[in-house]
Amino acid sequence: MKIHCITALAFLCLASYITQAQGNKTKKRPNIVYIMSDDHGYQAISAYGYGLNETPHIDQLAKEGAIFTRATVTNSLCAPSRAVLLTGKHSYINGKIDNEAKFDWNQDNFAKILQKNGYQTALIGKIHMDGLPQGFNHSAVLIDQGEYYNPNFIINGVKQQIKGYVSDLTTDMTLDWIAKRDTSKPFCVLYHQKAPHREWLPALRHIQAYTAKTYKEPQTLFDSYDERGTAAKTAEMNILKHMNWAGDNKVPPPLMNELGIKEYLSWDKAAFNNNLGRMTTAERAAWDSVYNPIMADFKEKYPRMSQKDLMQWRYQRYMQDYLGTVAAVDDGVGRLLDFLKQNGLDENTIVIYTSDQGFYLGEHGWFDKRFMYEESLRTPLLIRYPKEIKAGQSSKALVQNLDFAPTILDYAGIEIPTDMQGKSFRGLLNGKQHKWRDAVYYTYYEYPSIHMVKRHYGIRTDRYKLMHFYYDVDEWELYDLEKDPQEMHNVYNSPAYSKVRQQMHKKLEDAREYYKDSDEKNNKFLERLKK
Repeated sequence: MKIHCITALAFLCLASYITQAQGNKTKKRPNIVYIMSDDHGYQAISAYGYGLNETPHIDQLAKEGAIFTRATVTNSLCAPSRAVLLTGKHSYINGKIDNEAKFDWNQDNFAKILQKNGYQTALIGKIHMDGLPQGFNHSAVLIDQGEYYNPNFIINGVKQQIKGYVSDLTTDMTLDWIAKRDTSKPFCVLYHQKAPHREWLPALRHIQAYTAKTYKEPQTLFDSYDERGTAAKTAEMNILKHMNWAGDNKVPPPLMNELGIKEYLSWDKAAFNNNLGRMTTAERAAWDSVYNPIMADFKEKYPRMSQKDLMQWRYQRYMQDYLGTVAAVDDGVGRLLDFLKQNGLDENTIVIYTSDQGFYLGEHGWFDKRFMYEESLRTPLLIRYPKEIKAGQSSKALVQNLDFAPTILDYAGIEIPTDMQGKSFRGLLNGKQHKWRDAVYYTYYEYPSIHMVKRHYGIRTDRYKLMHFYYDVDEWELYDLEKDPQEMHNVYNSPAYSKVRQQMHKKLEDAREYYKDSDEKNNKFLERLKK
């Protein structure tokens, strides 16, 4: 009888231990892989349905997780966007308002908070901010914009050149760090690709296929900006007028000289020579075998080409190289997902894919970003986490890059600092939260500067967008995104929208107060930065 009791007691203890162990396993904090590409427009991800290209591995995140169709940024520019990611605060709060302003690494960021709570962290790839990154157990970052071929990295403070193609190398280093991590701790790695940032140099394995393709032109390629304000008319982002011939379209400087084509920017030819000059002899030979025939054909046709012909030629050259660089990014996502699965990490690892902002792929005749218009404001966002996120979700919620830091901390089970301005969108994906913000706030400051996009701020709701361009102009623009999704008609002064205009001004005032912004504060802040 006693033996039976002891046996029963032992069994109960064992069952309790197993249940507790299973509970601990269930509650195990997730690993986090945050993938950020540079200037990857949502139009160039096939899951968004624009038909430009195929990105099967990025699409896999949408199939097995969730895709956000109206994710936006707070400031459509490389370095400011990254500062917002790290801090969960608007540019005028974290201090990184443009690509020139210094970023204070001493301020708190979500990686530091993860570290303090037992996570091991890494930053690999592009960050585009000076100084040794803080908050990371390991960092291997590109210098400034970085290079596509045989790039220089600063690895834990030490500069070294690594042979290979940058997208592949960034993936290699990310997978290597995960493989060698301390397996007793959860991890968070920021896996940041340089691609598809200008000037676009695809991997050699992709150049033959992508240069052979012809892409459908956007309806607004020849936009005249008739019903927009001064800012749209004076921006220097037009593919025909402002894109570099050598650095961007790969017309060799000697051919430019022979055809009498002048540089738009003084560093155009230097960019071509520097970028291709980084290649090995074998790499350059493989590159030239594809691009030399393209340029020979261009040389023969150029004397007879109209301005329309040139615009169309330059658009195709742009898309071929831009989408070619995207292909290697997608390859990297595929390698990462395979690695996680092969190593038993796929179920407990959150994988986020996004870009530092949107990008113009010929819409309105433009390349680059900066504006609060949709192609620039919106950014791709896909997230996979099998333990919690039901596969195949699509959300129209107005989430922002402001929300990444709070969301990551939420998933890690860490209290979100009260001074972070973003909100966790975890509840939107697990069905526990149904109310969300009804408007997003935007600011842009880098003017006068390259591309000459005027300073502006504004607000976007589900249907409407209100923008104020200021500094050397004082102009307002209002768009009805339901009736005018391409934002061709500014209805700010239309009597039919007088009530909407009034409502949007009130929303804008409320948002500026909520996010602690104002004209007076901005002016003082900008003057302080100048000093």
